Amino acid sequence: MTKSLHRSVLLAGALFAASTLAPNFSSVRAQSVESFYKGRQMSLLIGFGPGGGNDVWGRSIARHMGRHIPGAPTMVAQNMPGAGTMKLALHLQSVAPADGTTFGLISRGLPLEPLLGDRSIQFTPQKMSWIGSPDQDTNVCVVTKEAKAKSLADLKTTEITMGGSGSGADTAVYPEFFAQFLGLKIRTVKGYPGSNEVILAMERGEVDGICVAYDALARQRLFLDGKINILFQAALKKDPKIKGDPPLVLDANPDPQKKDILEFFLSRAAFGRPLVAPPNVPKDRLAALQKAFLDTMSDPVFKAEAEKLGLTIDPISGDELVALVDKAYRTPEASVRALSDMLKNLGK
Repeated sequence: MTKSLHRSVLLAGALFAASTLAPNFSSVRAQSVESFYKGRQMSLLIGFGPGGGNDVWGRSIARHMGRHIPGAPTMVAQNMPGAGTMKLALHLQSVAPADGTTFGLISRGLPLEPLLGDRSIQFTPQKMSWIGSPDQDTNVCVVTKEAKAKSLADLKTTEITMGGSGSGADTAVYPEFFAQFLGLKIRTVKGYPGSNEVILAMERGEVDGICVAYDALARQRLFLDGKINILFQAALKKDPKIKGDPPLVLDANPDPQKKDILEFFLSRAAFGRPLVAPPNVPKDRLAALQKAFLDTMSDPVFKAEAEKLGLTIDPISGDELVALVDKAYRTPEASVRALSDMLKNLGK
């Protein structure tokens, strides 16, 4: 065989091999995710201390999510509390490996902290890799049946008292904000240790109501006995599990500029319990994590465990969290400043 013919045969063989392998590229790429995770140990970091609701959620997800990831890696939950979960957020952003082996559960308010809080903090939510949230907290403002105000419209003319835990707690921030921003006649009585104590105060007639997460309220005897009236939902969209179709607080404010501020305020709760990974996680691995998270949420074994733990599954996808972050950071600067100044002055 001549040298030129030999080269031609080799070239033809190489081209044939390339042509037969090309159609299988997608399967090779999918296999690479499985190969990466197989035999690995992953870390799910929880930005809260042990024993609370967020800790329960994080550990439950860690027990089940690994088997839905290609390669079925082991997943270990670890607590990393500090600075309202900012310690964890900065760790994920700058220290943790960005290879898809580490992600964490942070506070729902943290994505907005660079806008509303200390702007010197170098946390950039837009760059993070968002995986999803297992539930959505729909806050509701409620009163006992004996309260004089029976509806959102009544609050324009009829005063009620709301119990609150402290200056920074949702039970205080929500009623104070709505009173100041929307002109609702709500007087907040602060100093209760927690929402359970506010509920007891409602039973004793010390206060008329509370602004609190619906899922927490729905477990209270006062609610189960039918002695609660929901005035409105403090959320961006109505929660289908809330019976009676109470209005959104957004319905009380047609002013377009004020609506921007109100939507921005309410978007904090819309983040639920966000799970987030470092920036620049490879796209195929991030997609695998996002899918594995959603698959876990529909896993019958996980759902049975969640029910036993009293957890209500109402997931938010990673893409939805990305959209929430993008929308928040498109809020006009004037609206952000107005809300920030208002929150700083609540209760003063």
